[in-house]
Amino acid sequence: MSADPETLRQIEELSSDDRPLLILDVDDVLLEFIRPFPRFLEQRGLQLTMASFRLTGNIAETGTGRLVEQPEVTALLDDFFAGQADWQSITDGAPEALASFEGRAEIVLLTAMPHRHRETRRAHLDALGLPYPLLTTEMAKGPAVARLRGPGNRPVAFVDDQPPNLISARESVSDANLFHLMADNSLREFLPPLPQDITIVHDWHDARPKIAAALGF
Repeated sequence: MSADPETLRQIEELSSDDRPLLILDVDDVLLEFIRPFPRFLEQRGLQLTMASFRLTGNIAETGTGRLVEQPEVTALLDDFFAGQADWQSITDGAPEALASFEGRAEIVLLTAMPHRHRETRRAHLDALGLPYPLLTTEMAKGPAVARLRGPGNRPVAFVDDQPPNLISARESVSDANLFHLMADNSLREFLPPLPQDITIVHDWHDARPKIAAALGF
């Protein structure tokens, strides 16, 4: 599995750190996505009908019912991320949980989004009081997790709402502690059973002590 060259470049900018490593996804882990996105669509005459755990095939024109195809979905996401500060708020309990880990862990944010939106997301996170290093990737997350860990065997915890990202991390770092967190747990019904080595956490209040234990606190 290859790594995103731009993501690797971003990782090289980080200072060396040997503390336990906490890697966090952003959308629907730190920032709300699936709750504000329907309101964003409504302003464009569209509606989200979650019949499966994906966007393509679930966005339709309100008037005609025509399903929006993949290129249109990509363009909509581009517009949403360009204006994310107008839509995305912090998930409940996230700031307090991260604050409890500060000083004891290296905290890095790893978000799957086009690199061109990195500065916009950086500014939004800073405005929300989430100053942790931000990496963007347009490829699988596993290789980035491995590079972030470095040559030692420090504990790693990785939190994401997308099972494929967690599985990718496991393939690259076999002993990583994997946590599946979704801002909207009602979407779990659309997912197949998760591998047994992935810990399901239902919110940040549930996740906080489990992550701390995984990192040895």
